[in-house]
Amino acid sequence: MTDKYTPSLLTSVTPLLVLFTLLAYNVAIYGDDSISGANQTALILSAAFAAFIGMLKGLSWSSIQDNVLDNIKAATPAILILLMVGALTGAWLLGGVVPSMIYYGLSFFNPAIFVASACLITAIAAIVIGSSWSTSATLGVALMSIGYAMGINPGLVAGAIVSGAYFGDKMSPLSDTTNLASGVSGVDLFTHIRYLSLTALPSVILTLLLYLVLGWFMGGESASAENTSRYQTMIAEKFSVSPLLLLVPAGVIILIVKKVPALPALFLGAMAGLACALLMQRPLLQELSLELGNTYQILMQALYGDLSVVTGDAVLDDLLSSGGMYGMLNTIWLILSAMVFGGVMEACGFLGRITQALISRVRSDAGLITATGATCMVTNVSASDQYLALVVPGRMFSNAYKERGLAPQNLSRTLEDTGTVTSVLVPWNTCGAYHASVLGVATLSYAPFAFFCLLSPLMTLFFAWARIGIVRTQDA
Repeated sequence: MTDKYTPSLLTSVTPLLVLFTLLAYNVAIYGDDSISGANQTALILSAAFAAFIGMLKGLSWSSIQDNVLDNIKAATPAILILLMVGALTGAWLLGGVVPSMIYYGLSFFNPAIFVASACLITAIAAIVIGSSWSTSATLGVALMSIGYAMGINPGLVAGAIVSGAYFGDKMSPLSDTTNLASGVSGVDLFTHIRYLSLTALPSVILTLLLYLVLGWFMGGESASAENTSRYQTMIAEKFSVSPLLLLVPAGVIILIVKKVPALPALFLGAMAGLACALLMQRPLLQELSLELGNTYQILMQALYGDLSVVTGDAVLDDLLSSGGMYGMLNTIWLILSAMVFGGVMEACGFLGRITQALISRVRSDAGLITATGATCMVTNVSASDQYLALVVPGRMFSNAYKERGLAPQNLSRTLEDTGTVTSVLVPWNTCGAYHASVLGVATLSYAPFAFFCLLSPLMTLFFAWARIGIVRTQDA
């Protein structure tokens, strides 16, 4: 291995071009089904191509492999949470938790304002919880089901959930990304949040207005009072519906607010769902026993495999089904493949070279902020991890901000506005893959409707070039 090797910019972007070409071709051929293996293979082939270039230039395979393994290790918590979310959704279906949420949600929400309401509810929940992932795994799942039952475009609903969850995540002092962005920039947490609100609040207000407008034009046609009553009747025929079942998701949210880690909190939520099945869904268990076997087999099936409750209505049958932990395996495969690609890109110095090229073109304060945002987004695409999209640019640009006399909150805000929120728009990023799997909507299907995530980078660039809210070191 040679430590002196510095790849050219053309060499560095070539693996990305190969990846984008393969992914575009996969989407053209396979559509949404490309996540079932084609995209994973594209990532592995692109990683192999990048590693081949690196080894031709003198890098050792062992050094590349070590970096790949470090990347995979960093993704392990996300993989475990995904598995637990799969178990949770199956347990909550069997226990009547999700059906009860759909039942009462159909009565509570007006279809015309449902999309804006979904965004607002998840925003508030994410601020309290401090996690976009946990918000999507609990409230997001229920809101998606209600949206389906109302006949609203799933991509629109998922986009609203993602937008609200990521706004709340950014504004919460409990959020790991918010703490990471402020920490890597060397700025006080609450100073960071106050400064971040200058761009985040206009973005979320515009987002809510867009959802209100779209809600009137794209609200569910099938969400008539007659259909609502019919769905509620079908649910009540299969499940014992009760407001008490809503205490289960409320309990999980309380655990996370009390700073119980996400994995054990979700596990306890899954166990509570199974307990509800045993206590309140005995007729359903008896019905399912004809197909799945005894009660133990049914409970295990809910946690790990396919589970469906048949009502005779295609829309409702789709809602009342779960893939358990098994249903998350394609997403886990995608994350592992993305981590391999990101690890190779970093080990070969390609990611650093692309970033260096962006820094070299900085000529002004606004140019520096633009280069920071571009680096965050490139890292999200190439390294496939939002934490790296905060840490790598944060470390690389910190001195540049000091040299230009810019207060560190300029850096921390840019990291959040461009690094945190765009991660969920990349299909092979851990965040994009996670939310697509949990919400049951392909990343590219909800991305055009994730208005907050699209507006945030534009808002921070507008502030930079208009010289609005740019704090100098002496002012700070």
